[in-house]
Amino acid sequence: MSKLIFSLRDVPPDEAEDIRQLLSEHHLTFYETSAGNWGISTPALWLVKEEEWHTARALIDEYQSQRQQLQRAAYLNAKQQGSQKRWIDILLERPIQFLLYTGFSAFILYISYRLLREVGF
Repeated sequence: MSKLIFSLRDVPPDEAEDIRQLLSEHHLTFYETSAGNWGISTPALWLVKEEEWHTARALIDEYQSQRQQLQRAAYLNAKQQGSQKRWIDILLERPIQFLLYTGFSAFILYISYRLLREVGF
């Protein structure tokens, strides 16, 4: 019976490709499912042979540990050089979008407050 080994939801494409390549290099039999047309299914990698799960899991855990160290080093390097974007930089890039989101959030809070007052909360 197939066993889920790696969920692909919110995984960067380069990481997903690395995991596929890692499993292929170690001759582990797997297949991939997509999120479907509406994006509600589970995009994932599945092992065909359940007995390969521990081997695959160890390989993926080691890969992710190395990737985490590389990504953290890249982040700290970018932060040190001043090229890492801060939230204020993103806000200044798109001030109208920020104002629209803030206004919409305030509108939702206002409507929620009014509805709660009507029911006596």
